[in-house]
Amino acid sequence: MHDVVIRNARICDGRGTAIFDGAVGIKDGRIAEVGGQVAAGREEIDGEGLVLAPGIIDSHTHYDAQITWDAYATPSVSLGVTTVIMGNCGFTIAPCRPTDRDLTLRNLTQVEGMSLEALRAGTKWGFETFPEYLDMLERIGTVPNVAAYCGHSSMRTYVMREDATTRVASDEEIAAMKDILREALEAGAVGFATTTNEPHNGWGGIPMPSRFADDREMRGLANTLGEAGKGLFMLTKGDKTTIPYLESLAAENGRPMMVAAMLHDPSNPPRVFEEVRQIREARERGRQLYAQVACIPLTQEFTLTGAYPFESRTHWKKAIPIYGDKAALSKLYADPAFRAGVKEDLEEGLVTQFQRQWDKMEIVEVAKPEHRHLRRGNVAELAAAEGKHPLDWMLDFGLADDLGTLFTVQLFNADEKEVKRLLHDPSSSIALSDAGAHLSLLCDAGFGLYLLGRWVRDRQDFTLEEAVTALTSAQAQVYGIKDRGCIAPGFYADLLLFDPETVDSGPLERAHDLPTGALRLTRQPIGVHGIWINGTRVADAEGIIANGAPPGHVLREFAA
Repeated sequence: MHDVVIRNARICDGRGTAIFDGAVGIKDGRIAEVGGQVAAGREEIDGEGLVLAPGIIDSHTHYDAQITWDAYATPSVSLGVTTVIMGNCGFTIAPCRPTDRDLTLRNLTQVEGMSLEALRAGTKWGFETFPEYLDMLERIGTVPNVAAYCGHSSMRTYVMREDATTRVASDEEIAAMKDILREALEAGAVGFATTTNEPHNGWGGIPMPSRFADDREMRGLANTLGEAGKGLFMLTKGDKTTIPYLESLAAENGRPMMVAAMLHDPSNPPRVFEEVRQIREARERGRQLYAQVACIPLTQEFTLTGAYPFESRTHWKKAIPIYGDKAALSKLYADPAFRAGVKEDLEEGLVTQFQRQWDKMEIVEVAKPEHRHLRRGNVAELAAAEGKHPLDWMLDFGLADDLGTLFTVQLFNADEKEVKRLLHDPSSSIALSDAGAHLSLLCDAGFGLYLLGRWVRDRQDFTLEEAVTALTSAQAQVYGIKDRGCIAPGFYADLLLFDPETVDSGPLERAHDLPTGALRLTRQPIGVHGIWINGTRVADAEGIIANGAPPGHVLREFAA
């Protein structure tokens, strides 16, 4: 007898097979039987003619700190995600010396848009090394399955301490980092993650440690993967990091490489297609390169007390160290020289967070009652009406509103016709939720439900079978995740039951449920009727179910 049987379901198995009617039997956390006639179960569930698919594998998350206090990786599990890969861009919390804990959290506060007070209050520190971190996660338990990268910035800080953000590494320091990476890979790291991306700045606006690495260091760490014969190389690239350079790393180490973030930029539309073409041609030469793409428009909310979309701009960096001082910020924002410098920066053709998308910027909320009539106002239109440059209008209004205005701006991936080209490219891997990061800026944790709703049902640019495959078995194959991402006997019972006629990711909501009551943005699922992780039901049509011990596994073994 099975533990659980889900009957009367339309099964989308994650392998591209045509959807078929049937039942799934689950025993000891794995799928035991699939078909039209399935043996009885101790628990029988009516699938109500809904689609039953493998759970979503989210390969670009930043739950490294949050998972230590929030076993559910909120809100990802409720949005159909059953496996998360953490530590992307190298923003991890392990390894970490006790004396460097606060520095690590302060850097996360800046680069990932998190509340420092919440991080300090919530993060559990029962580890120092990377293997100890994985051991701790197993002890405390997780609801989703988790895999973790060994992160470059954490390794650099562990080895170089305060010099990690001032200089290149010595040969001895590179050797020490390689030793840490080898130890992490042996303990079960999914790979090595890093960034050269210009907006990735830590506390006080200082670039994150990995951005100080030279070719010796980057190549040495990449080759450690090849020497170990395991692990994936993940990099979020900046303007100066070219695809041919990354191909040269992949050619030396022979390991898979995930390149982020491949987004359609309205200020330079051809760029992303040229880079994806280079990745595709590298694959044709036998390199295992993948382009990480997003299926959802990248939109961010911000105030002038923490304007992340502008922080990669040279002159705006003067504001970052004084974000907590309204008087100093007000003086800087009123300075004509500061404004002139930012305007000059915006004319540069850099691939950064914000170009000149003033027509995509709106006011969400205002601080003063007399400004309420401007809510939902478009910044470009408001500036034109007053004959001002949009930057001047934004800063002038922000100052008049006591720096309390909440703005939103759509940065990338707004043109669905162009995004469709990216999503359908054979080199592409659909991800980039950034779940667990940028908590006050965005929440794209529901990207998988959005793909099923917007791109399958509404636009019909994918079949349901194609979209489910992209979110499940295709991800498992890239990352070497064993026995997941497919509905077949022997696979783990990570499952998502949903209504294809209604499935979607809900609108943005604001919640104050982080430690200390700090704010985060969140979304609710639409059309989700059930989620199982390793055979345990963790959600139904009403939402999350508290169901005893967390069922997730810490993933440590990956296919070569």
